[in-house]
Parts: sequence; C-alpha cells; structure tokens
Amino acid sequence: MGSMESRGAVEWLSAAAPDPEACRWEWERSALGVALLPAGRIWDVLIVPGELGRLAADVLLRMDTEPGPVLADFGDFRVGFFVPPGTAARWVGTGVRTAGHGVWLAVPHPGRCGRGLRWLVPPDGSGVLNDPVLVELAMHEAAALLTGEPIGRPDEL
Repeated sequence: MGSMESRGAVEWLSAAAPDPEACRWEWERSALGVALLPAGRIWDVLIVPGELGRLAADVLLRMDTEPGPVLADFGDFRVGFFVPPGTAARWVGTGVRTAGHGVWLAVPHPGRCGRGLRWLVPPDGSGVLNDPVLVELAMHEAAALLTGEPIGRPDEL
C-alpha cells in the first residue's frame, strides 16, 4: 500500500472514531498497533467463522467488483467484512456475528498488522465497502466448497 493510499485509509478509518486525532495517535504510538473504533457510523462488520470467512474472502477477491476491507484475527479464527452501516441490524444469516451501532472493535492501522489482527483486504481510503449481498453469496459458495457440494459448472470455479 503506497503512503498516499495508506494516509487516505487512515483518514477514512479514523473518521469513525469520536476523536479521529486520538485514534491516529493511538495507531502511531501504541505498542499494540490497534485502536478501538465504533461500528455503525461509517461501517458495520459481519464476523464470519475462520475457514468459512477466509474462503468467502477469496471468493470475493475473484469477483469482478472491488472488495471492501476484510479483517482477520489471530489464527484467522474470525474474519470481519466491512459493510454499509445498518447492515448489522438487518442481517438474518445464521452463524454470523454482527457489529453495528453500539459495538466497538479493535482495528489495526491500515498499513500494518496489529496485536493478532491483520488485513486480508486493507481499506484503500476510497470508502468502498463490501456489498452484503455479495458477502452472503461468497459465504454460500465458500460453504459449498467446504462441504464438497458442486456449485455451478466446474469451469466457473
């Protein structure tokens, strides 16, 4: 990630904080490399269990659309897809935790890893988020891959 892109991503992510300057300070000076940010203002997060989430992220990356930020925790036990605010309140899928209004998340600096967290897809500063419909489709495809169910024609995989 270039420094301009990283700076844009820092500005975009820190804008979710009540005090963006304090958030940036925390990222720059904290040994942990993470800041606590509230979901529900600029983005919500869909939190998917490890292997399913990793595979769904891979599926998203193969689609023709530009993916939004995707965050993984230590050991990839959970993968978080950044989606538009309000998604968490409307999400009805099973096996997915949601982080929306009133939930705070540990978020690493967009250009680095932080305390067991890493970006699978870092934010680029443009504000692009994952489309919840595409995340759901990607999760279905990932679940089919995990269970060995055929999906579509073999040449589509």
